[in-house]
Amino acid sequence: MKLQVKQVNRLFMLVTAPFLGMMIWMLSSSLTATLDLEWKPLEEPAALSEKQAKLVGDLEQARKTADFTVESVRRTATLYQRTTSTMNDLVKTASAQAKRPEQIYDRRITSRLGTPKESVNSDKLRAELFAINQPTYSGYAMKIKLKDPKAMRLTLGYDKYGGSETTMHAVNRYGAVAGINAGGFADGGGKRYPLGTTVMNGKYVSSFEPTHKDLAFVGLDKAGRLIGGKFSDQSELDSLDPQSGATFVPALLKNGTHLTIPEKWRTSPLRAPRTVIGNYKDDQLLILVTDGYNENGSSGATLAELQKKLSNLGIIDAYNLDGGGSSTLVFNGRVVNSPSDGELRPLPTHFLFFK
Repeated sequence: MKLQVKQVNRLFMLVTAPFLGMMIWMLSSSLTATLDLEWKPLEEPAALSEKQAKLVGDLEQARKTADFTVESVRRTATLYQRTTSTMNDLVKTASAQAKRPEQIYDRRITSRLGTPKESVNSDKLRAELFAINQPTYSGYAMKIKLKDPKAMRLTLGYDKYGGSETTMHAVNRYGAVAGINAGGFADGGGKRYPLGTTVMNGKYVSSFEPTHKDLAFVGLDKAGRLIGGKFSDQSELDSLDPQSGATFVPALLKNGTHLTIPEKWRTSPLRAPRTVIGNYKDDQLLILVTDGYNENGSSGATLAELQKKLSNLGIIDAYNLDGGGSSTLVFNGRVVNSPSDGELRPLPTHFLFFK
Protein backbone atom coordinates (compact mmCIF):
# COMPACT_ATOMS: atom_id res chain seq x y z
CA MET A 1 0.00 0.00 0.00
CA LYS A 2 2.86 2.44 0.84
CA LEU A 3 4.45 1.74 -2.52
CA GLN A 4 1.19 2.52 -4.31
CA VAL A 5 0.79 5.81 -2.39
CA LYS A 6 4.35 6.83 -3.33
CA GLN A 7 3.68 6.07 -6.97
CA VAL A 8 0.47 8.13 -6.92
CA ASN A 9 2.30 11.03 -5.21
CA ARG A 10 5.04 10.97 -7.83
CA LEU A 11 2.52 11.00 -10.66
CA PHE A 12 0.65 13.90 -8.99
CA MET A 13 3.89 15.89 -8.68
CA LEU A 14 4.79 15.26 -12.32
CA VAL A 15 1.36 16.35 -13.53
CA THR A 16 1.04 19.45 -11.29
CA ALA A 17 4.66 20.62 -11.49
CA PRO A 18 4.08 22.95 -14.51
CA PHE A 19 1.08 24.57 -12.79
CA LEU A 20 2.94 25.06 -9.51
CA GLY A 21 5.90 26.54 -11.37
CA MET A 22 3.66 28.91 -13.29
CA MET A 23 1.92 30.10 -10.10
CA ILE A 24 5.21 30.65 -8.33
CA TRP A 25 6.55 32.59 -11.32
CA MET A 26 3.40 34.73 -11.52
CA LEU A 27 3.51 35.52 -7.81
CA SER A 28 7.18 36.43 -7.95
CA SER A 29 6.65 38.56 -11.04
CA SER A 30 3.71 40.33 -9.43
CA LEU A 31 5.70 40.95 -6.28
CA THR A 32 8.61 42.32 -8.29
CA ALA A 33 6.30 44.60 -10.21
CA THR A 34 4.76 45.86 -6.96
CA LEU A 35 8.13 46.54 -5.39
CA ASP A 36 9.28 48.31 -8.50
CA LEU A 37 6.23 50.60 -8.38
CA GLU A 38 6.70 51.37 -4.71
CA TRP A 39 10.43 52.01 -4.55
CA LYS A 40 11.40 53.09 -8.03
CA PRO A 41 10.41 56.01 -10.19
CA LEU A 42 7.58 55.45 -12.61
CA GLU A 43 8.73 53.90 -15.84
CA GLU A 44 8.06 55.40 -19.19
CA PRO A 45 4.84 54.21 -20.87
CA ALA A 46 6.83 52.46 -23.59
CA ALA A 47 8.80 50.41 -21.04
CA LEU A 48 5.61 49.55 -19.13
CA SER A 49 3.90 48.44 -22.32
CA GLU A 50 6.86 46.21 -23.09
CA LYS A 51 6.60 44.53 -19.68
CA GLN A 52 2.85 44.01 -20.12
CA ALA A 53 3.45 42.42 -23.48
CA LYS A 54 6.07 40.14 -21.97
CA LEU A 55 3.69 39.19 -19.16
CA VAL A 56 0.93 38.43 -21.68
CA GLY A 57 3.37 36.34 -23.66
CA ASP A 58 4.47 34.45 -20.60
CA LEU A 59 0.86 33.80 -19.62
CA GLU A 60 0.11 32.53 -23.11
CA GLN A 61 3.11 30.22 -22.91
CA ALA A 62 1.92 28.98 -19.50
CA ARG A 63 -1.55 28.32 -20.95
CA LYS A 64 -0.03 26.31 -23.78
CA THR A 65 2.08 24.36 -21.30
CA ALA A 66 -1.02 23.61 -19.20
CA ASP A 67 -2.97 22.56 -22.29
CA PHE A 68 -0.12 20.28 -23.33
CA THR A 69 0.03 18.74 -19.84
CA VAL A 70 -3.72 18.12 -19.73
CA GLU A 71 -3.62 16.59 -23.21
CA SER A 72 -0.69 14.37 -22.22
CA VAL A 73 -2.57 13.15 -19.14
CA ARG A 74 -5.68 12.49 -21.26
CA ARG A 75 -3.69 10.52 -23.81
CA THR A 76 -1.98 8.53 -21.06
CA ALA A 77 -5.36 7.70 -19.48
CA THR A 78 -6.80 6.67 -22.86
CA LEU A 79 -3.78 4.48 -23.57
CA TYR A 80 -4.10 2.88 -20.13
CA GLN A 81 -7.79 2.14 -20.72
CA ARG A 82 -7.05 0.61 -24.12
CA THR A 83 -4.21 -1.48 -22.71
CA THR A 84 -6.39 -2.72 -19.85
CA SER A 85 -9.21 -3.56 -22.25
CA THR A 86 -6.80 -5.42 -24.53
CA MET A 87 -5.35 -7.40 -21.62
CA ASN A 88 -8.84 -8.33 -20.43
CA ASP A 89 -9.73 -9.52 -23.92
CA LEU A 90 -6.52 -11.58 -24.06
CA VAL A 91 -7.32 -13.18 -20.68
CA LYS A 92 -10.86 -14.04 -21.81
CA THR A 93 -9.59 -15.49 -25.07
CA ALA A 94 -6.92 -17.54 -23.30
CA SER A 95 -9.47 -18.82 -20.79
CA ALA A 96 -11.86 -19.82 -23.56
CA GLN A 97 -9.07 -21.56 -25.48
CA ALA A 98 -8.00 -23.43 -22.34
CA LYS A 99 -11.54 -24.77 -21.90
CA ARG A 100 -11.88 -25.99 -25.47
CA PRO A 101 -10.24 -29.41 -24.95
CA GLU A 102 -12.49 -29.97 -21.92
CA GLN A 103 -15.58 -28.99 -23.92
CA ILE A 104 -14.57 -31.19 -26.86
CA TYR A 105 -14.02 -34.18 -24.54
CA ASP A 106 -17.35 -33.60 -22.81
CA ARG A 107 -19.19 -33.47 -26.15
CA ARG A 108 -17.53 -36.72 -27.19
CA ILE A 109 -18.47 -38.69 -24.08
CA THR A 110 -21.96 -37.18 -23.99
CA SER A 111 -22.61 -38.19 -27.61
CA ARG A 112 -22.12 -41.83 -26.59
CA LEU A 113 -24.99 -41.50 -24.13
CA GLY A 114 -27.37 -39.74 -26.52
CA THR A 115 -29.54 -36.73 -25.81
CA PRO A 116 -30.20 -35.83 -22.16
CA LYS A 117 -33.79 -36.29 -21.03
CA GLU A 118 -33.30 -33.74 -18.26
CA SER A 119 -30.51 -31.69 -16.81
CA VAL A 120 -29.72 -29.61 -13.73
CA ASN A 121 -26.99 -26.99 -13.77
CA SER A 122 -25.87 -24.85 -10.84
CA ASP A 123 -22.75 -23.40 -9.26
CA LYS A 124 -22.14 -26.72 -7.49
CA LEU A 125 -22.84 -29.34 -10.15
CA ARG A 126 -24.12 -30.22 -13.58
CA ALA A 127 -26.29 -33.36 -13.73
CA GLU A 128 -27.69 -34.90 -16.90
CA LEU A 129 -30.14 -37.80 -17.14
CA PHE A 130 -30.10 -40.25 -20.06
CA ALA A 131 -32.20 -43.28 -20.99
CA ILE A 132 -30.30 -46.54 -21.58
CA ASN A 133 -31.90 -49.08 -23.90
CA GLN A 134 -29.99 -52.27 -24.71
CA PRO A 135 -31.24 -55.51 -26.27
CA THR A 136 -31.15 -57.35 -22.94
CA TYR A 137 -31.75 -54.59 -20.39
CA SER A 138 -32.84 -50.98 -19.94
CA GLY A 139 -32.32 -48.28 -17.37
CA TYR A 140 -30.91 -44.83 -16.85
CA ALA A 141 -27.56 -43.07 -16.74
CA MET A 142 -26.77 -39.96 -14.74
CA LYS A 143 -23.64 -38.03 -15.73
CA ILE A 144 -22.45 -35.61 -13.07
CA LYS A 145 -19.80 -32.93 -13.04
CA LEU A 146 -19.02 -31.87 -9.48
CA LYS A 147 -18.05 -28.20 -9.48
CA ASP A 148 -17.89 -28.30 -5.69
CA PRO A 149 -16.73 -31.43 -3.81
CA LYS A 150 -19.49 -30.82 -1.28
CA ALA A 151 -22.13 -31.31 -3.98
CA MET A 152 -22.03 -35.09 -3.34
CA ARG A 153 -21.99 -36.81 0.01
CA LEU A 154 -22.94 -40.02 1.75
CA THR A 155 -25.73 -40.06 4.33
CA LEU A 156 -26.93 -42.59 6.90
CA GLY A 157 -30.56 -43.61 7.34
CA TYR A 158 -32.03 -40.94 9.59
CA ASP A 159 -28.43 -40.00 10.40
CA LYS A 160 -28.04 -43.02 12.68
CA TYR A 161 -25.77 -46.03 12.53
CA GLY A 162 -28.22 -48.90 12.13
CA GLY A 163 -30.97 -46.63 10.80
CA SER A 164 -32.54 -46.96 7.35
CA GLU A 165 -34.73 -44.90 5.05
CA THR A 166 -35.63 -44.88 1.36
CA THR A 167 -33.52 -42.90 -1.09
CA MET A 168 -36.49 -40.67 -1.89
CA HIS A 169 -36.99 -39.89 1.79
CA ALA A 170 -33.30 -39.08 2.21
CA VAL A 171 -33.38 -36.80 -0.86
CA ASN A 172 -36.39 -34.92 0.47
CA ARG A 173 -35.08 -34.73 4.01
CA TYR A 174 -31.77 -33.22 2.88
CA GLY A 175 -33.16 -31.12 0.03
CA ALA A 176 -30.97 -32.88 -2.54
CA VAL A 177 -31.52 -32.71 -6.29
CA ALA A 178 -30.66 -36.38 -6.89
CA GLY A 179 -29.78 -39.54 -5.03
CA ILE A 180 -28.87 -43.21 -5.43
CA ASN A 181 -28.56 -46.20 -3.14
CA ALA A 182 -25.02 -46.79 -1.88
CA GLY A 183 -23.39 -49.76 -0.12
CA GLY A 184 -24.61 -53.17 0.92
CA PHE A 185 -26.05 -53.95 4.33
CA ALA A 186 -26.70 -56.60 6.94
CA ASP A 187 -29.75 -56.82 9.22
CA GLY A 188 -29.50 -57.46 12.92
CA GLY A 189 -31.59 -56.75 15.98
CA GLY A 190 -34.25 -54.99 13.95
CA LYS A 191 -31.69 -52.59 12.54
CA ARG A 192 -29.92 -52.31 9.19
CA TYR A 193 -26.15 -51.84 9.25
CA PRO A 194 -23.85 -50.89 6.33
CA LEU A 195 -21.38 -53.53 5.16
CA GLY A 196 -17.65 -53.06 5.57
CA THR A 197 -15.96 -49.68 5.73
CA THR A 198 -18.20 -46.62 5.58
CA VAL A 199 -16.93 -43.02 5.59
CA MET A 200 -19.09 -39.95 6.13
CA ASN A 201 -17.86 -36.34 6.34
CA GLY A 202 -14.25 -37.53 6.38
CA LYS A 203 -14.76 -39.83 9.38
CA TYR A 204 -15.17 -43.58 9.69
CA VAL A 205 -18.65 -44.73 10.64
CA SER A 206 -18.18 -47.35 13.34
CA SER A 207 -14.59 -48.26 12.32
CA PHE A 208 -12.32 -49.23 9.46
CA GLU A 209 -12.81 -52.83 8.36
CA PRO A 210 -10.11 -54.54 6.29
CA THR A 211 -11.34 -55.73 2.91
CA HIS A 212 -12.42 -59.34 2.98
CA LYS A 213 -13.79 -61.70 0.37
CA ASP A 214 -14.73 -59.72 -2.75
CA LEU A 215 -15.85 -56.48 -1.12
CA ALA A 216 -14.54 -53.15 -2.37
CA PHE A 217 -14.77 -49.63 -0.96
CA VAL A 218 -15.92 -46.80 -3.25
CA GLY A 219 -16.33 -43.11 -2.52
CA LEU A 220 -14.89 -39.64 -2.99
CA ASP A 221 -11.75 -37.97 -1.71
CA LYS A 222 -11.85 -34.44 -0.28
CA ALA A 223 -11.26 -32.97 -3.75
CA GLY A 224 -14.35 -34.71 -5.11
CA ARG A 225 -12.53 -37.42 -7.08
CA LEU A 226 -13.72 -41.01 -7.20
CA ILE A 227 -11.58 -43.41 -5.18
CA GLY A 228 -11.95 -47.07 -4.32
CA GLY A 229 -10.58 -50.58 -4.16
CA LYS A 230 -9.52 -53.16 -1.62
CA PHE A 231 -7.69 -52.01 1.51
CA SER A 232 -6.15 -54.37 4.05
CA ASP A 233 -4.88 -51.56 6.28
CA GLN A 234 -6.48 -48.27 7.28
CA SER A 235 -3.35 -46.30 6.37
CA GLU A 236 -3.80 -47.37 2.73
CA LEU A 237 -7.25 -45.81 2.58
CA ASP A 238 -6.20 -42.83 4.70
CA SER A 239 -3.52 -42.00 2.13
CA LEU A 240 -6.34 -41.33 -0.38
CA ASP A 241 -7.90 -38.75 1.94
CA PRO A 242 -11.46 -40.19 1.83
CA GLN A 243 -14.36 -37.83 2.41
CA SER A 244 -17.21 -40.27 1.92
CA GLY A 245 -17.76 -43.83 0.77
CA ALA A 246 -19.44 -47.21 1.20
CA THR A 247 -18.70 -50.87 0.52
CA PHE A 248 -20.10 -53.52 -1.81
CA VAL A 249 -18.94 -55.99 -4.44
CA PRO A 250 -17.27 -56.19 -6.94
CA ALA A 251 -14.96 -53.63 -8.54
CA LEU A 252 -15.48 -53.68 -12.33
CA LEU A 253 -12.85 -51.42 -13.95
CA LYS A 254 -9.49 -50.02 -12.87
CA ASN A 255 -7.58 -47.56 -15.09
CA GLY A 256 -9.69 -48.71 -18.01
CA THR A 257 -8.86 -52.39 -17.49
CA HIS A 258 -11.60 -55.01 -17.01
CA LEU A 259 -11.23 -56.61 -13.58
CA THR A 260 -12.08 -60.25 -13.05
CA ILE A 261 -15.64 -60.65 -11.84
CA PRO A 262 -15.74 -63.23 -9.01
CA GLU A 263 -17.43 -66.48 -10.05
CA LYS A 264 -20.17 -66.12 -7.47
CA TRP A 265 -21.18 -62.72 -8.79
CA ARG A 266 -21.28 -63.84 -12.41
CA THR A 267 -24.21 -66.14 -11.76
CA SER A 268 -25.75 -65.30 -8.40
CA PRO A 269 -27.82 -63.67 -9.66
CA LEU A 270 -27.12 -63.81 -13.39
CA ARG A 271 -29.31 -60.82 -14.16
CA ALA A 272 -30.61 -58.25 -11.73
CA PRO A 273 -31.43 -54.61 -11.22
CA ARG A 274 -28.05 -52.92 -10.75
CA THR A 275 -26.52 -49.67 -9.56
CA VAL A 276 -22.95 -48.97 -10.68
CA ILE A 277 -20.76 -45.89 -10.40
CA GLY A 278 -17.70 -44.89 -12.39
CA ASN A 279 -15.60 -41.92 -13.44
CA TYR A 280 -14.24 -40.44 -16.65
CA LYS A 281 -10.66 -39.27 -17.01
CA ASP A 282 -11.77 -35.68 -16.34
CA ASP A 283 -13.30 -36.84 -13.00
CA GLN A 284 -16.91 -36.54 -14.11
CA LEU A 285 -19.05 -39.30 -12.64
CA LEU A 286 -21.38 -41.71 -14.38
CA ILE A 287 -24.04 -43.73 -12.59
CA LEU A 288 -25.97 -46.52 -14.30
CA VAL A 289 -29.17 -47.89 -12.77
CA THR A 290 -30.76 -50.79 -14.63
CA ASP A 291 -34.27 -52.12 -14.17
CA GLY A 292 -35.36 -55.68 -13.51
CA TYR A 293 -38.60 -57.34 -12.51
CA ASN A 294 -37.20 -59.31 -9.58
CA GLU A 295 -34.03 -60.64 -8.03
CA ASN A 296 -34.20 -64.23 -9.23
CA GLY A 297 -31.74 -63.66 -12.07
CA SER A 298 -34.15 -63.63 -15.01
CA SER A 299 -34.30 -59.86 -15.68
CA GLY A 300 -31.99 -56.89 -15.55
CA ALA A 301 -28.32 -56.74 -16.54
CA THR A 302 -25.33 -58.96 -15.90
CA LEU A 303 -22.21 -57.43 -14.37
CA ALA A 304 -20.25 -58.41 -17.48
CA GLU A 305 -22.70 -56.45 -19.66
CA LEU A 306 -22.38 -53.37 -17.49
CA GLN A 307 -18.61 -53.73 -17.36
CA LYS A 308 -18.49 -53.72 -21.17
CA LYS A 309 -21.00 -50.86 -21.43
CA LEU A 310 -19.06 -48.67 -19.01
CA SER A 311 -15.82 -49.34 -20.87
CA ASN A 312 -17.45 -48.41 -24.20
CA LEU A 313 -18.70 -45.17 -22.67
CA GLY A 314 -15.15 -44.17 -21.72
CA ILE A 315 -15.26 -44.94 -17.99
CA ILE A 316 -11.87 -45.71 -16.42
CA ASP A 317 -12.77 -46.87 -12.88
CA ALA A 318 -16.09 -48.49 -11.95
CA TYR A 319 -17.68 -50.20 -8.95
CA ASN A 320 -20.87 -52.13 -8.35
CA LEU A 321 -23.12 -50.78 -5.60
CA ASP A 322 -25.98 -52.62 -3.91
CA GLY A 323 -28.55 -53.88 -6.42
CA GLY A 324 -31.80 -55.80 -6.65
CA GLY A 325 -34.61 -54.12 -4.79
CA SER A 326 -32.14 -51.56 -3.42
CA SER A 327 -31.41 -50.02 -6.85
CA THR A 328 -32.92 -46.55 -6.85
CA LEU A 329 -32.30 -43.38 -8.86
CA VAL A 330 -34.01 -40.16 -7.78
CA PHE A 331 -33.64 -37.18 -10.11
CA ASN A 332 -35.27 -33.77 -9.83
CA GLY A 333 -37.78 -34.82 -7.20
CA ARG A 334 -38.95 -38.18 -8.52
CA VAL A 335 -37.91 -41.82 -8.77
CA VAL A 336 -37.01 -42.38 -12.43
CA ASN A 337 -36.30 -46.15 -12.40
CA SER A 338 -38.67 -49.00 -11.53
CA PRO A 339 -37.57 -50.60 -8.21
CA SER A 340 -38.07 -54.36 -8.39
CA ASP A 341 -39.75 -54.58 -4.98
CA GLY A 342 -42.63 -52.53 -6.33
CA GLU A 343 -41.82 -49.96 -3.68
CA LEU A 344 -38.70 -48.25 -2.35
CA ARG A 345 -36.55 -50.23 0.05
CA PRO A 346 -35.29 -48.56 3.27
CA LEU A 347 -31.48 -48.53 3.16
CA PRO A 348 -28.71 -47.58 5.59
CA THR A 349 -26.60 -45.53 3.12
CA HIS A 350 -27.26 -43.20 0.19
CA PHE A 351 -25.18 -41.00 -2.10
CA LEU A 352 -26.93 -37.62 -2.44
CA PHE A 353 -26.25 -34.76 -4.86
CA PHE A 354 -26.82 -31.09 -4.14
CA LYS A 355 -27.20 -28.08 -6.42
